[in-house]
Amino acid sequence: MIRRAAEKDLEQILNLLHQVLEVHAKLRPDLFIPGTTKYSPEELKELMRDDQKPIFVWTDDDDVTRGYAFCVIHEPVISENMVPHRSLYIDDLCVDETCRGRHIGADLFEFVKKEAKRRGCYHLTLNVWDGNSSALTFYQKRGLKTQKTVMEMILDQE
Repeated sequence: MIRRAAEKDLEQILNLLHQVLEVHAKLRPDLFIPGTTKYSPEELKELMRDDQKPIFVWTDDDDVTRGYAFCVIHEPVISENMVPHRSLYIDDLCVDETCRGRHIGADLFEFVKKEAKRRGCYHLTLNVWDGNSSALTFYQKRGLKTQKTVMEMILDQE
């Protein structure tokens, strides 16, 4: 079952956030601190109440959270050079490492895609860190294409 996250999901969401951070810390130890999470319990509780930043969870038959999708609805920006459009940004999507291969991620993605359509979004966007080939492959299989490329230069600290 997929539903909006509730406070009872807090502990498992924090566990999944830790799993995601460890993946990122291995890819970019210069940016991510191992053993931490993106949000504190207090920040998560606040996010769970925000309709513009819905968190959806995939739960098993025992109502245990096995995956999540953190989303952000971006409202149209009025600009003279761009067509106004609402979008849904997937800020984070994770499946418990013990449950991968059971189509939980695909279910979450399809649910979020339907939610984006229901909310009148023009498109769905997300970011994938360079080197996270499994995430890139997962999203490509769902039809996502590269919209833009963000580049960086790490400057020497002298």
